[in-house]
Parts: sequence; structure tokens; C-alpha cells
Amino acid sequence: MNFRSELEKIFVAEENIPDEYKLISEIHQDEYLSDGKMIGWNGPVHEVYSPICIRTENGLQRKLIGSYPVCTEKEALESLEAAVKAYDNGMGEWPSMAVAERIKCVENFTRKMLDQKDIVVKLLMWEIGKSYADSVKEFDRTVEYIYATIDALKDIDRQSSGFRHEQGIIAQIRRSPLGVVLCMGPFNYPLNETFTTLIPAIIMGNTLLFKPPKHGTLLHYPLLKAFQESFPRGVVNTIYGRGHAIVPALMQSGKINVLTLIGSSKVANELKKLHPKVNRLRAVLGLDAKNAAIITENADIKLAIQETVLGSLSFNGQRCTALKIIFVHKNIAAQFIEQLNAAVAKVSFGMPWQTGVVLTPLPEPHKPGYLKECLDDALAHGAQIMNENGGTAVASFVYPAVVYPVNKKMKLYSEEQFGPVIPVVPFEDINEPVQYVIDSTHGQQVSVFSNNKQEVAETIDQLVNQVSRVNINCQCQRGPDSFPFTGRKDSAEGTLSVLDALRSFSIRSLVATKLNDTNKELLNEIVHGHHSSFLSTKYIF
Repeated sequence: MNFRSELEKIFVAEENIPDEYKLISEIHQDEYLSDGKMIGWNGPVHEVYSPICIRTENGLQRKLIGSYPVCTEKEALESLEAAVKAYDNGMGEWPSMAVAERIKCVENFTRKMLDQKDIVVKLLMWEIGKSYADSVKEFDRTVEYIYATIDALKDIDRQSSGFRHEQGIIAQIRRSPLGVVLCMGPFNYPLNETFTTLIPAIIMGNTLLFKPPKHGTLLHYPLLKAFQESFPRGVVNTIYGRGHAIVPALMQSGKINVLTLIGSSKVANELKKLHPKVNRLRAVLGLDAKNAAIITENADIKLAIQETVLGSLSFNGQRCTALKIIFVHKNIAAQFIEQLNAAVAKVSFGMPWQTGVVLTPLPEPHKPGYLKECLDDALAHGAQIMNENGGTAVASFVYPAVVYPVNKKMKLYSEEQFGPVIPVVPFEDINEPVQYVIDSTHGQQVSVFSNNKQEVAETIDQLVNQVSRVNINCQCQRGPDSFPFTGRKDSAEGTLSVLDALRSFSIRSLVATKLNDTNKELLNEIVHGHHSSFLSTKYIF
């Protein structure tokens, strides 16, 4: 049996899918949340086909799992007006609400969210092909992030509960919301990455327009009722449709105060330019990345192989933090490639519900074709596919390819492949990969593998001002969520970690007065009588 036939066998007939992983029925979303109401939709819809193909008499076919509304600019602008009205220049119910009360609303939402865990996890698996185990992890990590956000906000509020006295001025300094947030998440972590912006934006008192990603839309549908029942009218509004058809008008309105997008820098740049009052627009962006691994002659090769495979192929390499280009010293290149090929061959592949599976079908229909273009381009410029069966594709599945030697003439040298292709570049002098990082338009992270203290120290000092995280003898990664997560150059704007995200979606505001008997009495009366939501000495436990 040839390898292509072996790959075809991973796709099974409908009756061979284990019952516990099946969707009970197709999910056809015919409503959306806007202005506190679930609004019915009978217009055009987008049919959602899973990357999981089903074996049929007519060959392999992507499974239809549901559909969602394709709304127009009209519906998007109506949702925008609902968010603007709910914010009401900062005087609406939500932005005016005490922090403790906003926290209660988010806690209520989280309890309702947990009730929907089973269906959300299954939709994660079916919509984007993520393994069932990783889909469960994504849901659980999202819930953990919400509770960590609540705890961080309590800490911020406790620190702000007192008054500061400086140079004859007494003041209370608190964080206040920014306004209307347009939130657009990515398809690769459609729940977690979306909620790492959505939750801090809401809990800080902003109102929200939420556009789910194209791949990973349906999984948010079971949560719409929870949003509706947990927050005041107009605080959370969902918008659906083609991004190019509905988002430009939202930006051109000038009523969006914060743009949060996890996607491409090209899209982010185009959207920012549309805003008529760009100085009023705050952007919180997670964008492109071409994270490099630098494996020196002094590296522990076994460890470097282990971390390279994890970093390059976890969720098929479709992570912004994935290792997307590997620089290896030419003196160990042959040994490294041989061991890398052996390690890749051991990575399990198959359907998402299989225990221990790592490589699964790809959600983007065009991705197998794009990866083939990259491989053909690399071969045309002198590279080889080093591992057996590398790059073999069947339907939505692509088997990983180790490509060597990669050079700057190739797409794989500069383009973010976002898939299971591992480009390997030989180098003689460590300044070569360092210069690559310096010249790159991306600046998220880098991994350095070496056990030579002087080499590591010098490389850290060269790279720490080029990227936002230098990883020593380990893969690039986001976590822990309490650590800063951002990027330089075209890779990010704003910082996404638990504490920093709360800061990103708010601004410090203060109330101040000269310290004299009259003003002391006035402030005491306001605080002790609970006449102001802002001025308060309440301590949240």
C-alpha cells in the first residue's frame, strides 16, 4: 500500500465515527445577538463544511455541519448603534457600573458558559479540525483565563481604593473604559484567543461588537444566550458577514474606539486607515509571526529536536507562536535533519477524536494548495524534501514536510506558511540567523538552543530588542497567561496578558482636588454616602 492510500484511510464513513464525538444534528444559526435581543435572520447564510472529510460512494467529501447568517452593512451598523447607545458617552449602565457588579456579571456568564462546554468543544473539533483533547484544553484554558482576569481586576481595584496625597493635592486614580470595541478573533484559537480580548474589554466597562472568525463561527452560537442574559442590553453585539463588506463602514463611522484583531498585519493596516479620527483609535493587535529557532553547534540536539517538532507541528503548525523557520549550524545539520526526520515520522496523525493524535485535517480549503506552491518553489530553488512522504496531501490533510536547505530566494524563507512545513536553513556564523531576525518584518519571538553560557548571553543581548520574547532551549509559546504576550514590528500592537489586557482596554482617570477642610468634608460625604460609582473606598474580596 502506498502512503497516499494510507492517508486516505484516516477518513472514515459516517457510521464509523464514534457516537460520543458526533454532533447530534446540523446547527443552522438563524439569529444573532444585537441590542440585547436575539434577532431572527432569514437572509443569505454561509454553509459550514468541516475539514473532516467523510468517506462516501462519491469519494471523500467535507461534512456539512451547519450554517450562519451572512448579514450586511445595514445590520452591522445597527449593532454599532446599539453598542454606542449602551456606552452612552461613558454614562450608560455598564460603563457606570461599579467594578464589583461588573465582575458578578462576568462570573454569571462563565457559569452559563460552562453549561455549554460539551457542544462548544465538539464544534471546535468539527469546525477547525482541532483534536478533541486540544479542544477541551482550549475551553478549559479560556475559563481559567476568565477567572484569572477577574482576580487581576480585583487586585487593580484594591490598589485603587485609596486616595493619594501629593504636594497639597489629594486624588483617587482608577481605570476607566475607552468606549466601543470591535473584536475580531482568529480561526486557529477561535474561542481562547477571541476571549483573551473580549473578556477584558467587557469587564473594564466597554461595550462590544464581536465578529467571529470565518472558520470557528458556529461554536460561539451556543454562548449567545449567556451573553444576552448576563449583561445589560447592548453591551455585547454580534456581527456576521463578509469582513470586507461590513467592517469598513464600522471603521469609517469613527464610532469604534478600540480595534482588536488577531489576524494579518495587512488587514489591520487597512482598517486603521479607514478610521477618520485615528488618534482616538486604540489598537490591540496580534498579527503575523515568523518565529525562528536558532540551533547552534553547542545545542543539545535531542532537546532541540523535541522542541522543534512540538513548536513546528502542534495543531499542524497553525499557531502564531509556532516555529516557522529553523536555523541549524552546518556542522550538525546532517545529524539534525536525520533525527528530525525520525521524530516527525513518529508524530501521530488521523481524525481529531483519536487519542494522542497531533496532525489533523486543515480548516482552510486553500491551505493544501498554498503549501504545495511553497514546496514547489523551494524545490525549484535548490531545496529538497528530506523526510519520507513529506508534503503528501489527501483532501484536507497534509503530511509534514522537512525542507532543506532553504535560502532567501524561497517563499518559505520569508512568508509565514502557517502549516505543517518545516523549513531548515544551514548557517556557519550565528550572526547570520541573528541578522535574519533583525531584517525580518516580524518580531514576535525566537528560540535559541545552546548550552554555551557566553553564546547564549550574547545572543540574548542581540535579540531581546528585536523580538518580545527570547526562549532559551525551548519552543516559542504564549503562556503562562500572566506573562506579557506581544510583539514588535508587524507582529503585534498592545500587550495581551491577563493584567496587561485590562490595561489595554482602559485608561487611568483620576479625580483630584486641593487638600483643605472643605474639600475633605465634601469627599468624605460622597464616599461614605456611596454617592459615586467612581469615588469609592470599597475593598473587593
